[in-house]
Amino acid sequence: MPKICVLDGDGIGPEIVAQALRVLERIGERFGRTFTFEHALIGGCAIDAVGGPLPEETVNACRGSHAVLLGAVGGPQWDDLDPAIRPEKGLLGIRKELGLFANLRPARLFRELQDACYLRPDIAEKGLDVMVVRELTGGIYFGEPRGEETRDTGRVGYNTMIYHEHEIRRIGRVAFEAARKRRGRVCSVDKANVLDVSRVWRAVMREVAQEYPDVELSEMYVDNAAMQLVRDPSQFDVVVTGNLFGDVLSDEAAAITGSIGMLPSASLGDGGPGLYEPIHGSAPDIAGQNKANPLATILSVAMMLRHSLGMPEEADAVERAVETTLSQGLRTGDILQPGTRAVGCAEMGDAVLACV
Repeated sequence: MPKICVLDGDGIGPEIVAQALRVLERIGERFGRTFTFEHALIGGCAIDAVGGPLPEETVNACRGSHAVLLGAVGGPQWDDLDPAIRPEKGLLGIRKELGLFANLRPARLFRELQDACYLRPDIAEKGLDVMVVRELTGGIYFGEPRGEETRDTGRVGYNTMIYHEHEIRRIGRVAFEAARKRRGRVCSVDKANVLDVSRVWRAVMREVAQEYPDVELSEMYVDNAAMQLVRDPSQFDVVVTGNLFGDVLSDEAAAITGSIGMLPSASLGDGGPGLYEPIHGSAPDIAGQNKANPLATILSVAMMLRHSLGMPEEADAVERAVETTLSQGLRTGDILQPGTRAVGCAEMGDAVLACV
């Protein structure tokens, strides 16, 4: 019986999570599955309740679960706090506590939302369904030495871009496993023509590829990859890259779909519970008004079913239900288009339930 730790969080978090849990329960009814839920505090609501963004009780609840579902954290009421205890520290902290080194961010353009895409119509027509697998705990963001100092030439800032073989190997395996569940292609993105660290990255990724003869490996420099994502994103299936490059490319892939309210994500580690969340944030300006789009959170549940719970058929059912709902012309305000009908957060949840 899978146990899900539910972190409703702040802003629109409780609203969107509530709809996602309704869908998960409906999936359980349809497929004969039983899910149990334990709610815990994170972010601003945790600060208000216990004085910190990540209580120990939350960490223990997450560790004792099969997967974690998160709404969003943060809001203007906590902006003036000491940066060490702001809501975002809760999210960074739980990633660290669970050892989540792989961030999976799919960018999929639903055909029903094609008019919202920022790409030319002829490019959008070819489709966009890319999974960016970003290494999350290494690279230049965490490398040592790092710092700021004053030298004879003036002020200097420096960071170290470093990757250990085991870090590259484990993120590579996550990417190849993801590709096996998709279309069987991995593109490894680096800057091996300039960076020594990228040459090691490329060598290790080729070794990992030998473990997956059923998956095709290609390689691309990051500057070319950034261009190709807007020139012809249909050529990509799974893109795997380091922390810095992945930060940029995953945002680019998300933005070109034109519908950030539709995009889920997963953060995975070695065998422990994965963390699943929408990428759009807490949207405090519409919190509590039944205006939020729950579809990214519902699609995060689909990722949870597929990647943490080993239920691909159930995951497919959730994604089909979302697609069918969109085909009926229902839209929350963020994806409203001419000729479609505006609905609220709860109504969108009702529609997806009816399509499961």
